[in-house]
Amino acid sequence: MSSNTVSTTTSDKEPGGAPAGFEGDRRDDTSLGGIVRGYVDRIRGGDLGALPAVLGIVVLGILFAALRPETFLTPLNITNLLVQAVPITILAMGLVFVLLLGEIDLSAGVVSGVAAAVMAQLLAEAGAPWYVAVLAAIVTGAVIGLFTGSLVGVIGIPSFVVTLALFLGWQGVTLRLIGQGGTVPVRDPVIIGVSNQNLPVVLGWVLALAVVLVYAALQLNRLRRQRSRGLASEPTVIVVGRIVIIAAVTLGITALLSIDRALSAAVDLAGIPYAVPLVVVLLLVLTFVLGRTSFGRHVYAVGGNAEAARRAGINVTRIRVSVFVIASTLAAISGIAAASRLGSVTPGSGAGNTLLYAVGAAVIGGTSLFGGRGRVRDALLGGLVVAIIANGLGLLGVQAYLNFIITGGVLLLAASVDALARRRAAATGH
Repeated sequence: MSSNTVSTTTSDKEPGGAPAGFEGDRRDDTSLGGIVRGYVDRIRGGDLGALPAVLGIVVLGILFAALRPETFLTPLNITNLLVQAVPITILAMGLVFVLLLGEIDLSAGVVSGVAAAVMAQLLAEAGAPWYVAVLAAIVTGAVIGLFTGSLVGVIGIPSFVVTLALFLGWQGVTLRLIGQGGTVPVRDPVIIGVSNQNLPVVLGWVLALAVVLVYAALQLNRLRRQRSRGLASEPTVIVVGRIVIIAAVTLGITALLSIDRALSAAVDLAGIPYAVPLVVVLLLVLTFVLGRTSFGRHVYAVGGNAEAARRAGINVTRIRVSVFVIASTLAAISGIAAASRLGSVTPGSGAGNTLLYAVGAAVIGGTSLFGGRGRVRDALLGGLVVAIIANGLGLLGVQAYLNFIITGGVLLLAASVDALARRRAAATGH
């Protein structure tokens, strides 16, 4: 048997054919050519992954940079773009878990508004410390998620019906907390600082270098362990190339955000906004949960085939309830980030297009609406696409109706790509 070929009866997919998230532990052909051929075959088979989102970021970036070269790529605008993307991205991260089961949470956006209203009222009316208000908001999100998940997983009501009803109901709760036409200001410097203050430049560079070094160490250590045990492993050039790309992106963004972007010489606006490391931390933690824990394997299994997962001994009800808890908890964090950016909470917080943008971000990034396929990074990539569209159209001064039409068209295109990719995968047996 060739040293580059592994014969095994263990599938890298969960029941129902859903990716388990552990595909990197096994390679049928670990030569460079074999990996390239395998990737091309997956694309031909309909498994596009994050490719559409990456291409979207590149194409949209080039387009808006060409149309508004004097403003789009400036450090100030890039910072604004990243901060704008934070609430939608965090909300989309939670929705990835729900979408992996083929479910939907139409109430996630307004849940973020309820949690933000709880936090704002505790800060403004009760004079609570910021950490008490934030903890209360997060607990509120988790309890709402437990309630929603119980209705779906335990009682068996379709998630579309449950969350549509709660979409309306939670807006009433927010209205009751804040009052008709009211606005609760958020003035706590710590909360406001999440979206409006920056890390010291030196600390930003230290964290960026730490991220790169830790990532490189993990990748190289995994490669070393695989080879020392005689397991299949990727070619060194692939691993090194991945490290170089991550390092280039991380250090490049850090360098850009370290430039003083203030319009006045009397103000210093250099450094990475605190909201950016928050998203990175959530990305790393949630990626680990989905990709390297038994809970993550069970989520993929239930999303791929719930009945097969049940027969395999997986507690499907617990998984269903858990994903709604995760989604609503992250919705609460999203609401906190949005309140930080805007400096206030209104009865309409989290309503409107918030949910649609978050679902669109997850789907654009590569998460399937039909369940069983997706990763947390999809929310980050899709969130950047949505933010780039909104930011670029704003710089172009596009009228509001065109903004809605263009954004809606992009979301429809993403859903179409998902449906066509799934049909292609079914036709080719992937």
